[in-house]
Amino acid sequence: MASDYIPLCDLLKYCSITESGGEAKHFIAEGNVLVDGELELRKRRKVRNGQIVSGDGFEILVVAG
Repeated sequence: MASDYIPLCDLLKYCSITESGGEAKHFIAEGNVLVDGELELRKRRKVRNGQIVSGDGFEILVVAG
């Protein structure tokens, strides 16, 4: 059964914004990520269908599979 969310750090790794989960966690902690236009510092934030994750040079529209 598929989950209805993906943790933010996993999404960044999956979309090749960062090379690893550890790098993603540092990237988030440094204040480089917005979720729906708001600064997000929670590494395991649940990102769901329809949300937009963005930062300097990237924008990800989350679409459920």
